[in-house]
Amino acid sequence: MISNSLIKPTYSQQNHYLVKNQILLLFLFITLFEINDIKAQTPSDALMMKKSELCIALIYQNDTWDEYWEGTLLRDNQNIGVLTRNTALPMLAYGVSSKFNVIVALPYVSTEASRGQMVGASGLQDFSIFAKYLLYELKKESGSLSTFVTAGFSLPVSPYLSDYLPFSLGLGTQEFSLRGIINYEHKSGVYLRGSYAYLHRTTTEAERNYYYADGSFYTTTMDIPSASNAELALGGWLFKKAIQLEVGYVTQTSFSGDDIRRQNTGQPTNKMDIASINGRLRYFPSILKGLSIVAGYSDVLSGRNVGKSTIFSGGLTYQFMLKKS
Repeated sequence: MISNSLIKPTYSQQNHYLVKNQILLLFLFITLFEINDIKAQTPSDALMMKKSELCIALIYQNDTWDEYWEGTLLRDNQNIGVLTRNTALPMLAYGVSSKFNVIVALPYVSTEASRGQMVGASGLQDFSIFAKYLLYELKKESGSLSTFVTAGFSLPVSPYLSDYLPFSLGLGTQEFSLRGIINYEHKSGVYLRGSYAYLHRTTTEAERNYYYADGSFYTTTMDIPSASNAELALGGWLFKKAIQLEVGYVTQTSFSGDDIRRQNTGQPTNKMDIASINGRLRYFPSILKGLSIVAGYSDVLSGRNVGKSTIFSGGLTYQFMLKKS
């Protein structure tokens, strides 16, 4: 991740590191975005908007870590101290029909470290659009079973430096995703949901024409490893669906990539794996129909070439009909 040496870099070395150090935490953010800490009609949940219904969400996330995995070795870095990433995430979900929904999001991200001389970054990250379709639904007196498929695409909207770990705003790459979801909800309101996604990533451009990734590469183009994402969640609706509670376990595994070399810096080509647990709460107050308050917590249990993050999130969602059916 940045300089892993305890010796402060010179000015010229800092410029070199600025070019080298940024996608690890960003990758983590993308992971968490795919994981999703909030339930307000997301690409991985089992919620759907009705036809002509619009959901507006504004979520804030605070992500911090003071340790990271260098390969499989968990360590700290005195040139970083505590790394903080703050994200403002506006989202829209619209019901084209009761079986077909569209979701868009555009995060604003800022990063900073408590120690060292590296400067954080801030700005718009990646625009994402998802299409979710209800494939099958079986309703019985005892409960209901439903399956969904979600297809997504994202791309950078600002010229941020992707090879600037761990301060980068994003991976600086295009991403195509395909996710399958299955959900069973008992008549009591308790539900179990599982999902699996394939995330295909393309390339990013670095501001250097040489890098080492299990071999020497004389190019500015870096291949970003594609990955799989899996989630298992257990939740329930309480007090006539006034409250939604959920706990989940999420993993993400890269299909390729190299490890951060000892006393070296991280880079976009690294194999970045993660396993985390999360908890979510959504409350629908009676003061305004369609309004909900959301809160979330996520903790990274294990990983490879990623930060050991703790994430708190909170925000508001509001859904309403744009026109009568």
